[in-house]
Amino acid sequence: MRTVPGATDRVVVVGAGLAGLATALRLRGAGREVTVVERGAGPGGRAGRIESGGYALDTGPSVFTAPEVLADTLAAVGEKLADRLTLTPLETSYRAQFADGSSLDVHAAPDAFAAEVARVCGQAEADALRRYLADLAELYRLQLTTFIDRNLDSPLDLLGPELVQLARRGGFGRLSSHVGRYFADDRLRRLFSFQALYAGVSPFRAIAAYAVIAQLDIGAGVWHPEGGIAAVPRALADAAADAGVQFRYGAEVTALPTSGRRVSGVRLGDGEVLPADAVVVTADEPWRLVPGVPAPRRPVWSPSCVALHVGVRSELPGQAHHTISFGAAWRQVFDELTRDGRPMTDPSLLISMPSVTDRTLAPEGGQVVSVVAPTPNLDPRSGGNPRLDWATLGPRYREELLATLDARGWTGIADAIEVEHMDTPLTWAGQGMAAGTPFALAHTFGQTGPFRPSTLPRRGPENVVLAGSSVQPGVGVPMVLISGRLAAERITGPVPR
Repeated sequence: MRTVPGATDRVVVVGAGLAGLATALRLRGAGREVTVVERGAGPGGRAGRIESGGYALDTGPSVFTAPEVLADTLAAVGEKLADRLTLTPLETSYRAQFADGSSLDVHAAPDAFAAEVARVCGQAEADALRRYLADLAELYRLQLTTFIDRNLDSPLDLLGPELVQLARRGGFGRLSSHVGRYFADDRLRRLFSFQALYAGVSPFRAIAAYAVIAQLDIGAGVWHPEGGIAAVPRALADAAADAGVQFRYGAEVTALPTSGRRVSGVRLGDGEVLPADAVVVTADEPWRLVPGVPAPRRPVWSPSCVALHVGVRSELPGQAHHTISFGAAWRQVFDELTRDGRPMTDPSLLISMPSVTDRTLAPEGGQVVSVVAPTPNLDPRSGGNPRLDWATLGPRYREELLATLDARGWTGIADAIEVEHMDTPLTWAGQGMAAGTPFALAHTFGQTGPFRPSTLPRRGPENVVLAGSSVQPGVGVPMVLISGRLAAERITGPVPR
C-alpha cells in the first residue's frame, strides 16, 4: 500500500463531515497533531440538523447501520461507543408498503422476518428468504476484505481466492437477475434490490455484488442514535476535541499552497495559512481544490433526490420508524430517473418517522417525518437534467409528495405541518455537491473498488490524501467512516486490527 512520504506530524483535515471526523480520530489516535477546518458552524457535513418549535429535523442520512464501524472509529482514541452515544436497535428495520395495499415488516430477527414473509408471501418464499440471507452474509464477508475495508492501488490488488468466490457466486452479474433467482414474489424482488439506488445505479444496471447493501440494513439490522442522526457527528467531534484535535469552524478553505511536490499548508478565506505536513480533503470534487489532481475522465454521478422534512402536530398512529413505500411502477421509473432525466411519475419513497422511537425529537402530540424521493441529478452526462427548474418545480413537487403521502396512509399530514424544510438538486448544488446530488459518484463498475478515485492520488501533491463519498470505498454512513480509516492509513501506514 502506498503511503505519504516524508514528515506527517501535522495534519489538516478539510471538512468536519463523518469522513473528516473519522480521519481526525484515527490520526489523533496515531499521535498526529490534527486540525479540522470546516466552513460550517459545526460538525456534521451532510448530516445536518434544523431545530424549530420543539422539532428536531435531521436533513441528512436517515438510516443508521453497522454500529461496529462507529465503535471502531471511536476506539482509535480509546473511547467506548456506549459512553458517547446511545443506540436503540429497531425491531422493525423497515416496513415495506406496496401498491396493491399489502405491507411487510422487515424484522432484524431472522425467524421473525421469515414468519412475516411466510404470512404475506407464502412458505416457499420464506424458505427462499433464509437461503438469501445466508448468501448475503457470505457475499458481505467476501467483499468486506476484497473491495471495502482496504486501500486499493491497482486492480491487481483484488486478485485472490475471495475474488474467485465472488465471481462464482455471480457477483458480477446483474442485481435484478441475482435477486430474481431466489424470489418469485415481485414484492421481495423489489425489497432486496431497491438499495442499488443508495449506490447511485438502477437495480437493472447494478452488479449483483451490490446486493450486500441489503446485508447492512436488512441482514444486520438498523439502529437509531438517541438524539437523531445528527448526534453521530456531534459524538465524534466531542471525542476528537477531548483527544486534542483542534477545530476551526466557519473557515472556508480557498487554496492549498504548494512547495515542490508537496502542499505546505491550507489557505483560509481571510488569508491565514495553516501549515501542514499532510492534508486530507473530503470534498465531493477534490480536484477543484487540490492542484494537479485530475478529475475522472467521464464521471457518472448518482441520481439526486428531493428531501422533505416536516414537523407535524399529529400523532400519525400506526406508522413505522422507516417505511419504504413502493409505487406500482418499477422498471420504467428507473428509466425516467437515470435515462430520461425526469422525476419518477410513480415514485417509490423512503419515509422516516424517528420520533416514533425517540420522543426527544418532537413535542408532545407531534411527529417528525422525512420523505426522500429520488430525482434526476443536474448532469446530462449522468442521465440528469440541468433544465429542470427546481426553483419553480420545487413547490409543485412538494404538493405532489404531500398528496402521495396522504394517499398512502399518512392522512392529513399537509394540514398539520408546523415546521418544514425541503432540499432539491438545486439546494445540493448550492452546497457544493457535484451534479446537485448528495450521493456523489455512482457505483458503476468503472467507479467501484480500484476503479474508484483512490484515497492517495497518483498525480498531484504527494502529501494530499482524499476521503469521503467520492473515493474508496464509497457512499453511505459506514462507507465514509471506513474511508476515514483508509485515508488515515495512507499517512500512518496500516494499523493492526
